[in-house]
Amino acid sequence: MVSNFHLPPTGYGPGSQPPEEDGKELEYMQLPQDMRAYSAHIPYIDDLKGLEPAMTLMTKVAEASVAAGNGGENVIFDLKELDKENRALIAETMGEGEVAVKIHDIPAIAAQESVFAGVWVLKGVGVDAIEVGPVPKSSLTRAFNPRKAATGNQTPRQPGVVNAPPLLVELEDKSATYTPETETHVVNLTLLPHTEEDLLWLDAALGKGSVDILSRGYGNCRITATALPHVWRVQFFNSMDTLILDSFEVTSMPEVAIAASEDLIESGERIIEVLEAIR
Repeated sequence: MVSNFHLPPTGYGPGSQPPEEDGKELEYMQLPQDMRAYSAHIPYIDDLKGLEPAMTLMTKVAEASVAAGNGGENVIFDLKELDKENRALIAETMGEGEVAVKIHDIPAIAAQESVFAGVWVLKGVGVDAIEVGPVPKSSLTRAFNPRKAATGNQTPRQPGVVNAPPLLVELEDKSATYTPETETHVVNLTLLPHTEEDLLWLDAALGKGSVDILSRGYGNCRITATALPHVWRVQFFNSMDTLILDSFEVTSMPEVAIAASEDLIESGERIIEVLEAIR
């Protein structure tokens, strides 16, 4: 009987070829490895007596989340009137999600997305609340209030500034003609020739707005509002904190920071599941 088994040919596969003469091996950029994912946390409660205010409020948050996912407006729930025990239950249930927003305008607000996408915990002077919506509303309305004024084309040009001025003209034009119906315009710096002096000149020319966003999924995405309306700096870093994509986006809010409609609806359903488990 003749066997169908054949030995593989020699001279193929890893290690079969001699190294290059210069001794260098092909190297690949380190790509993101880990991704944050939703994990339900069920607070352990011996007795729900006295905790109904928190349970009722979180039920309303769930309803608002589903409504927002279906196109409803953002809703804010004030937490300042809750006692320590009720506030602690809400904090433990909400947890900490992927996106953090800092609004540096006055009053300054820190918004941390909970483990439920689109449910934001707001902190600041006189502010202790939960906001439900794709993004905190104030991150839209106050984003381009200048923290550092834009100097535009009047920015002094140092040696080495080569390609930045035409990019500024493009961004100013797209900013001036932007409407909510306009498709997002992206200037991908990673694919364009530029110098370090170009980037410094653009930073000064565009100024700095009042909103910073950090989104943690695969690696980090850092989003900064400029002082030019609708213009955002969007930078993606891998898990080694190496910059892998650097761009400007002309839009109301970069999509990476926005909770999608289906995520908001799912968040409402998950909150109800957690509340049922607590009960």
